[in-house]
Order: sequence, then C-alpha cells, then structure tokens
Amino acid sequence: DFMPLSVEYQEKTYAAGKIPGGFFKREGRPGTPEILSARLIDRPIRPLFPDNYRNETQVIIYVISSDKENPADVLGGIGASAALSISEIPFNGPIASVRVGKIDDQLVLNPTLPQLEESQINLIVSGTYDSIMMVEGQSEEISETEMLEALRFGHQAIREIIELQQELI
Repeated sequence: DFMPLSVEYQEKTYAAGKIPGGFFKREGRPGTPEILSARLIDRPIRPLFPDNYRNETQVIIYVISSDKENPADVLGGIGASAALSISEIPFNGPIASVRVGKIDDQLVLNPTLPQLEESQINLIVSGTYDSIMMVEGQSEEISETEMLEALRFGHQAIREIIELQQELI
C-alpha cells in the first residue's frame, strides 16, 4: 500500500524580502511550519492516486513572493492540485483548500494574518467537489452547529475553486 509521494513546501526567506542571517547566507532546511504545511498538502492529494500507482512522485511548492499578510499554505495546496491535474500523472482530483476564520460572528474566507489573531476559529478545510477530505485547525469553544456552518462555508468555497481548476483541465 506504499505510495512513493513526497511533498515539499518551502517559504523562501527572499519571498519576504529577507536574507538569512549568520555566517552562511543560504536557505536552510524547512522549519516546523513548513513541514506541517507540506503535510496539509499531502493528506488530501495522497488518496486520489490510483491504488496500483507506484511511480515516485514529487510535489514541490516554493513560495517565491509573499506580502507577509496572507498565509500561502492553502494556496500551495491549490497549486499542487492544479499541477497534478494538468500533468499526465493519474490523479483523480482536483482538490482545493481554504482557511476559514470567524470574526465578530462572521465567517471569513482565507483571513489575513492580523485577522487570524482575533479569529475565534482557524480551520483549514480541504476536499473535492463532492466531499471534505481533511480538516485541521484550532478553535475557541464553539457549538457543533457553528462548526458545521464553518465546514459548509469552506466547502462551498472549495467547490468554486475546483470549478476554476476544471477550466484548466
């Protein structure tokens, strides 16, 4: 059942207009946030490969420009899905990922970093057109109804993004 898929996600320091400090002015290995972002991208795409697919596949996402206000991790998942969908690799996608926040009792799609600081929830929702495949996040205490509302809100946005990806294919 092993699928030789590796997903690498790196936010280059020059994407934010910085140069690494210290003696070596080179990029280091990915940090913990980047490793976790790679896992968030891997989880929803891995089950969409055929069971008998055994070719080594690498998905490499480099953030080369960032405005330091919008998180790039969910965009990496959308880009990975689009790249796999237009390639000749047998991929039963596309998928999309969105971040859902809740500020002042209003659901917010892909909140900015300052908005996330005041958000009651921070959910990353990934899925196909028909279903949600992965949910990751944190939240203050909210009701089950509020959580389901956030998931529906996220899945509706996922459907719209997938429709755009379908135009590429």
